[in-house]
Amino acid sequence: MTKLVIRTDDAAGFFDRARNAARRADRGENFEEKITLSFEEPQRMFTVLSEARRRLMLEVMQEPKTIGELSLCLHRNRSSVTKDVNLLEKVGLLVSQRQTNPGHGIQKIVRSVAPKIEMVATLG
Repeated sequence: MTKLVIRTDDAAGFFDRARNAARRADRGENFEEKITLSFEEPQRMFTVLSEARRRLMLEVMQEPKTIGELSLCLHRNRSSVTKDVNLLEKVGLLVSQRQTNPGHGIQKIVRSVAPKIEMVATLG
C-alpha cells in the first residue's frame, strides 16, 4: 500500500465513499492503493494519535524496529511503547511480527502499514 489517510468524518461521508468505490468497481476502474481510517470526532482522533504515538509511527515508517529499539530511540518505558504499539495495531496503523532473537528469546518487529500517512481533521 502506498498511502494511509486518517480523517474525521461522519457515517454519511463513510457511506458516500463506499458507494463511490462500488461504482468505480462496477465500471472496472482501478483503485488507488490507499486505506482511509475515519474517526467521527476530532478529539478521538487526536487521543489515539497523541504526540508520543505519532513519534512512534514516524520511527517505524523510516524502518521497522523492535520494541526495545523503539524504547531506546524514543526515550520511553518499554511497557508504554508496547501498549502504544498494541493500540496502533488494533486501529490498523501498525503491524508487528514476532521473531526469534537467538540467545535472547523472542522479539517483536513493528512496521507501519504504509510509507506515507495523511491526517485530515475537519472541525465544525
